Parts: sequence; structure tokens; C-alpha cells
Amino acid sequence: MPRILVSNDDGIHADGLAALHEAVRPLGEVWVVAPDREQSAASHALSFARPLRLKKLEPRWYSVDGTPSDCAYLGINHLLKDSPPDLMVSGINRGANLADDVTYSGTVAAAMEASLLGIPSVAFSLVSRRDFDYRHAARFARALVRQLLEGGVPPKLLLNVNVPGDGKPKGYAVTRLGKRSYGNDVVERSDPRGARYYWIGGSTFTHQDIPGSDCNAVFRDRLISLTPLHLDLTEYARLDEVSAWPIRGYRKFAPKFAAKAG
Repeated sequence: MPRILVSNDDGIHADGLAALHEAVRPLGEVWVVAPDREQSAASHALSFARPLRLKKLEPRWYSVDGTPSDCAYLGINHLLKDSPPDLMVSGINRGANLADDVTYSGTVAAAMEASLLGIPSVAFSLVSRRDFDYRHAARFARALVRQLLEGGVPPKLLLNVNVPGDGKPKGYAVTRLGKRSYGNDVVERSDPRGARYYWIGGSTFTHQDIPGSDCNAVFRDRLISLTPLHLDLTEYARLDEVSAWPIRGYRKFAPKFAAKAG
């Protein structure tokens, strides 16, 4: 029976986590390792500077007083170290993780950490800001996970999945990351003692019209977006440009670069 590790960034008690667990429960031996509180936008942080506490809530259900990446790390390297999971799934996030969101998202980061550790991973998000109904996202998660387990999971797979939240999706599309903006607002206020505090991020979300993007698929076409990701951030197109820079006082070496990974 395949082993499936489940995590998220909305916390161990989140409705989306329960929905994802229920969706994949018939497909294997499911373990849940999730943050003990909300860790949205925690990105790919690991807690190297303090100890972590792991709490068993029930069989194969654990909370961690750390980040989503901590949860993936502890789940794979500690709880399941004798028999690593065949697949890791993260979510279902309460809100979108589209375009540039993947660089902030704790949901995606948990899947990234698992992928770095050699475990194929999928991050699931529900694109909604109210009336969070996880049924369609959970149904798709079960179908996708079943396909991956039955068809053979590609090694180090990292998929980012976003499901429209306004009713039943028309279908799905394989997409690229788009471009999305939260605005540049900084709201300054005073607390009851007169000290200043700040809220960052605006309330207006915009996205560029990019053909084939996850944003277009979800917002324009009401399709589920499947975006394959990878963690090699090298900008290969600029290697020659940067190599041509003269930096005075230093000798430049010119190793031959290997072919682009993947």
C-alpha cells in the first residue's frame, strides 16, 4: 500500500487539510504532519535556530510548532524515515497560489521541501476569497493522486494545482506560471498605546493576460491549472551576459556549463 504524506500552511485544524486527507485516504496509508497554527506566506523557511516540538494528536496525525517546510522535513526524515512516502500532497490551501504566489506560499513550500528530499509532491489550492467549498478541489485531488500512484509517479515531481472556487470547473489545463500583483499598499495605524504598526499588501488583486498561464486558466476559462515547477532558479539566458562582465582586480575563470537541467 502506498504511503502518502499530507501537510499544509493553514494549520492542523484547517478545513482544507481535512478535505484533502479525506480525498486521499482510500488511496493509501496516509500520514498528516501540519503546522500547529496558520503559517500562510511562510515561504520555504526552515527552523534551524530553535528546537521544534512534534505532537501526536491521533494515529498518523501530528502537529509541529514550525513552518510547512519543517513539517515536510520532520515527516520524511523522522516519522517516515524507515519507509519514505511515495507521494506528498499539500493543501488544500484557503486561497490561490498562482503566478508569483509560489515564492511566498507555505503550501507550495511544503511540497518543494518534499521534492528536494526526493519525494514527488503536489500542492493544491482553492481559488476563492469567501464561501470556501472544497468539494470540487478534493474530488480532483483524489483523481490526480490516483492517476499518479497507478501510472507511476515521476521522480522529484513538483506540481502546483489551483482549482476555481466558483462552482464546478469546466476541466483542467497544464499551464505556466503567470504574473500577479497584490498592489503596493502599506497601511499605517496606531495601537491603543499610540505605537505605530503596519499592514502590508493591498486588497486589489490583478493579473496579466498571459496565454497559457495559470491565471488565465483559472480566472478567464474557469479551468483547474496544473503547473509543473522545478527548483533550478538559474537564468540560463544570462550566463553568457554575466560571464562577459569585466570585474577589475579579479581573475575570471570560465568553466563549461553543463546542459540545462531537466
